[in-house]
Amino acid sequence: MKKLGIIIMLFGICIANAQTKNFIDQSYIDTTAKVDTLVVPDRVYVTIILQEEDSKGKISLESLEKKMQKVLKNAKVNLAQDLEVRDMSSNFKKYFLKEKDIHKSKSYALLLYDAKTAQQVLTELEQVGISNVFLEKTEYSKIDSLELNLKSLAITKAKTQAEHLTKPLGQEIGKALYIMDRNQHHNNYRNNNLDEVVVIGYGSQKNETSSVAFEFEKIRIETTVTVKFELK
Repeated sequence: MKKLGIIIMLFGICIANAQTKNFIDQSYIDTTAKVDTLVVPDRVYVTIILQEEDSKGKISLESLEKKMQKVLKNAKVNLAQDLEVRDMSSNFKKYFLKEKDIHKSKSYALLLYDAKTAQQVLTELEQVGISNVFLEKTEYSKIDSLELNLKSLAITKAKTQAEHLTKPLGQEIGKALYIMDRNQHHNNYRNNNLDEVVVIGYGSQKNETSSVAFEFEKIRIETTVTVKFELK
């Protein structure tokens, strides 16, 4: 019985080896296809830093917070949902500039969804004396479904390429023997100053902000697939 088990196991190994050998030895055509698209970010993460020492006339941190909240409310920002303190310790962060002078600082994380709102927020924050605003990253919320669609398009493109390559030879392709895909994101998760990265046609001077329209740089999403088709 033991010998029978060993024979069956060896027979299975032989079959597996034969199948692997058949896959390697049979004729196939190898083709690679790439597709890409550009999308407008619909999630923009911004950091706002409030510092007493950065405001003229030594305006208190509490006053700066009220001004910031007023600006965000005017822009229809959901404060409860899209604004949060970066970390709790920032409530108690202090800078000692002189022996008796204590200047507090607080950092906020803000989520915005379009360039128009971002422009309004940036402009009005600047007008009330809040200029420490930085872009953390941009995202596209539907990227998963978009990538799946791009994969399908890439596979279709690879098949079309293989068909065009084999037709002049009087041959045709069969089933797919091997598929490999790779995703690549460009211009995503940018860590830079909001003025320098996001704005297109945005002047370098702060006082130009209100007169110049801008939009976020689009995110390039691309996928590449390599397919081996059976060659008949």
